[in-house]
Amino acid sequence: MTGPERLIGLPPVIPDVCTLLVLGSLPGRASLAASRYYGHPRNHFWTLMEGVIGESLVALDYPERLARLGARGVGLWDVIGSARRGSSLDGDIRDAVANPLRPLVESLPHLRAIGCNGALAAKGAMRALAGLDLPILALPSSSPAYTLPLAAKAEAWRALGAFILPPR
Repeated sequence: MTGPERLIGLPPVIPDVCTLLVLGSLPGRASLAASRYYGHPRNHFWTLMEGVIGESLVALDYPERLARLGARGVGLWDVIGSARRGSSLDGDIRDAVANPLRPLVESLPHLRAIGCNGALAAKGAMRALAGLDLPILALPSSSPAYTLPLAAKAEAWRALGAFILPPR
């Protein structure tokens, strides 16, 4: 098949006690090149999660960001494991292969909710996890391409705070 190359997503980042799983669609090229979730400097994810956990993330290096999320019970993954995509926009995703979400979710005994970063992530999660007794929260995309004001995004994302572990 011709067209954009097949992009392979990142592995899940799951803390020992995962109470909240945040799912994206598929990392963009900047994130894949850096092997980091939400690696594009203009993506609002880390700022939004600061509002959720009430702790600094943006100023930290990537391993410290993950450790801080993990300490609060937050895991990260994506609904798509691989796809062809000519840009970093979800609308350009073609030939997507889903990640095995259900086995992962069923292996997390402390999981209280799933937060979905954007419409494509929410659609994929709802399809893959239909019938499970877990809240699935559809959140506005953290991508700068999604033009909802940051304050409005932050207000929606704060709902995730009900599902995280308290600070240690």
